[in-house]
Amino acid sequence: MYRQDLAAAHSGRIMNQSPHAGVSHPKRSAMKTIARSGLVGLALLLFAAMPLAAQVGWSQYEIPGKGESTPAITVALYYPTPSPGREIPMGPFSIRAAIRGVSAPTVKGLLVLSHGLGGSELAHSRLAESLAARGYLVAALRHPGDNWMDGSLLKKTPERYFFERPRQVSRVIDALLADPQWKDRIARDAKGPRIGTLGHSAGGYTVLALAGGVPDLAQANRHCQEEGKDDPLFCRTAGSERPIVPPPAGPPLRDERVRAVVAMAPVGVLFTAESLAKVQVPIAIYAGVKDRWLVPRFHAVWVAKNVAGAELHLVPNAWHFAFTDTPSYPIPTPDGDMAADPTGFDRAAFLKTLGSELADFFDKALK
Repeated sequence: MYRQDLAAAHSGRIMNQSPHAGVSHPKRSAMKTIARSGLVGLALLLFAAMPLAAQVGWSQYEIPGKGESTPAITVALYYPTPSPGREIPMGPFSIRAAIRGVSAPTVKGLLVLSHGLGGSELAHSRLAESLAARGYLVAALRHPGDNWMDGSLLKKTPERYFFERPRQVSRVIDALLADPQWKDRIARDAKGPRIGTLGHSAGGYTVLALAGGVPDLAQANRHCQEEGKDDPLFCRTAGSERPIVPPPAGPPLRDERVRAVVAMAPVGVLFTAESLAKVQVPIAIYAGVKDRWLVPRFHAVWVAKNVAGAELHLVPNAWHFAFTDTPSYPIPTPDGDMAADPTGFDRAAFLKTLGSELADFFDKALK
C-alpha cells in the first residue's frame, strides 16, 4: 500500500517541471507581460531583503542514467522562494511548499539529503523545508536500488550496497553544479561551493562515507558474531552471515566537496576507527536513546568517539524513526510501525526544533 500511494503521488503532472518555469510567461499583450515580469522582479527583490526564513519551493529533478551500472536518479528539490505555498499530500507524506515556485536568485549552499533503507525522498520533508526556508537548496534523492519501489541493491551484495550509495550522492552534486539553472545560484567562497550533506540511518552511513569514513564489512561481521544479540535488527538487516566479497573497484567514496555532515541514527559500526580519526569536516551526530534498529552505543556513539570534535546529540525517549516525518497511516518496518513513537514523545515538535538546529549547524560549518 505504501508503494501504491507513493506511486500515485509521483505520477502527478506537478512533479515534472522546473522551478524556474515560473519566470516564463504566456504570450499575451505586451502590457501584461511587462506588468507580470515586474511583479516577479519585485518579489525577488523583496526576497533578497529577507533576513531569515523565506517561503519554500519544491520541484522534482531527474538525473539521466547511463545504463544499468549508472541508473537515473530522482531528486526532490526544496529551495527558498517568494511564492506562497500550501500543504500537499503525497502518499503517506506531504510537502508544505509552492510547487514550481520561482527560485531565489542565490542560495546559501547545497545540502544533499540521503534517506534510509527502502526510504523515500519525501520522508524528511519537514527538515528539508526548514533548511530551505533558511536559504538552502536541499536535494533529497531517491536512492536507485534502495527505495520504496526497488530494494534490489542490498540483494546484490552488502559490498555493492555500501559502496554505491555514497557515489549516488556524488552524482547529485555533480549534476547540480553543472546545471545552468542552479550552478550560479549556489553560494561559493575561496574553498569552492558551499556543500553539506545530511542523512538518516543508511543515509547517515552514506554521508559519513562522503566525509571520509571507510567501511569494513568484515568488522561489521565480527560485531554481529560477538554482539549481535544486543544489536539484532541491524545484524539481521545487513545480512552479516554472507561471505565477504571484494568491494567494487572505483575511486574512494570520500567527496572532498562535502564540507559539513549531519548523520541521524547512522549505521556506524562498520567504519574503521582509523578512517574516522582522519575525518576533517564538521560532523553532527544525532541518535534516539531508545533506538532499537541501530543501537546507539554500537553506531552513533562509535562514530562520535572516533571523529575528533564531532557533536553528539542523544535524543531522550526517541526511537529510530524520530527523524522522519510521521506518515499518515501505519507503515510496518523491522522495528515496528514507522508512524509510532514512545509515549510522551512529540515528533512534530522535535522535528521543528531539529530543523532550526540543523540550519544553525550548517550556517556555522559552511562559513
